[in-house]
Amino acid sequence: MPTAAPVEIKRPETTEVTGLARPWKVIVWNDPINLMSYVTFVFQKLFGYSKQKAQKLMLDVHTKGKAVVSSGPREKAELDVFRLHEHGLWATMEQDT
Repeated sequence: MPTAAPVEIKRPETTEVTGLARPWKVIVWNDPINLMSYVTFVFQKLFGYSKQKAQKLMLDVHTKGKAVVSSGPREKAELDVFRLHEHGLWATMEQDT
């Protein structure tokens, strides 16, 4: 009775990040209430951004309607959204693609 020779099976290489490991991004949306100088101040205060980076993000919010201001694990994104809400900014989070 013939026997089959052992076959070497290679594991597929995966570079795809699983859903749990994908970072979350925090998005600040434009609103008609907050002054641009205040939004810049909040970005500096909460995220430690330089004035130049905070102003660039604020201008993205103002001209494009939104800007991604931070990213990371879900818990960090949730905290960032909460802190932005405490400062009166409209923020949401979504999982990065």
